[in-house]
Amino acid sequence: MKIIEKYITRELLIPFTVLIVILAGLFSSFIGARFLAEAVTESLGIAAMLKLVMLKTLIALEVLVPIALYIAVIIGLGRMNRDQEINVLRSIGISENRIIYVVLIVAIPVGIISGALSIFVRPWAYEENYILNAQAEAELNIDRFQAGRFYGSEKSGRVVYINSKDESGKQMRDIFHYVSKESGSEILVAKEGMQMKPIRGQRPQIHLFDGNLYKLTHSSTKDTVSRFEKLVYFSDDSNELDYKRKSVATNVLMDSNQPRDIAELQWRLSRPIATILLALIAIPFSRTSPRGNEGERVYFYAALVFAIYYILNGLAQTWVEQGRVGSIPGVWWLYVLMSVVSLSLLFPDGWKRIFQPR
Repeated sequence: MKIIEKYITRELLIPFTVLIVILAGLFSSFIGARFLAEAVTESLGIAAMLKLVMLKTLIALEVLVPIALYIAVIIGLGRMNRDQEINVLRSIGISENRIIYVVLIVAIPVGIISGALSIFVRPWAYEENYILNAQAEAELNIDRFQAGRFYGSEKSGRVVYINSKDESGKQMRDIFHYVSKESGSEILVAKEGMQMKPIRGQRPQIHLFDGNLYKLTHSSTKDTVSRFEKLVYFSDDSNELDYKRKSVATNVLMDSNQPRDIAELQWRLSRPIATILLALIAIPFSRTSPRGNEGERVYFYAALVFAIYYILNGLAQTWVEQGRVGSIPGVWWLYVLMSVVSLSLLFPDGWKRIFQPR
């Protein structure tokens, strides 16, 4: 890579790195504050909450990366233009096409990273996120139960007591569980227990060992006592990890003909294209006059263009989900439109020559 390319690349990567760190940090702080306000730590614990924040941030990166690159191109090239460095480069024979080439050198790898986040990291992060949410919402989630304390719920008529837990919090000893039902009451006592990690399509479950199950009826005297060495206790919670398209592997989505699956697949595949096209659209907004006061107006227009893209992006995906638009053109019409816009902004004279009458 030549000196000029290295210099412009550095001017783009420095603001991009700073921006992505700031945006990811702000997003993580916002999510963490929201979870603390919702008392998620009481349901999952601080370690699981931090993992949930990390997963949310990873999911958001597929959107934050294109935004950061879009702004970085405007800031980096705009600074060079205001300091008249662009004019100096042009005076020594550096054409506008070469500057676009350097932007592509940066945008294409960043687009590949954005695509990898969307195609591979996104479904994994969503699946882990759904599992943690299921744990938090499960009524018998022992992570929120401290040892040596009784926990009761008037809504379900349930009382739970755990005498002790190990350091991991998953294994417990001396468990007492009481639940009141319309037909009677149920008391479960076990010496040991273990909460299992939720599995897709299954209700949360706890494995209990060496205990007794007492079923007391209100309508008759036929109470029963059952002795068990191992008992798999399924939670009454109905939040099962059913099919959720955002957590489905990309290759599975490719075999589906459901509109929602098609919309999700096209969203993932379009991330690299969106990243590159946004970087190209940002180039004209960096062409501010070195001596003028056009900066604020240009930044306003740049923000407006991105807002329009964001709205159209959501609209295109919604139309595919609702079946109003088929897989072709799907969401791709938006990126054709973006390509036309970027070419119009980058090469306005070229369009004039094409349509100029001879």
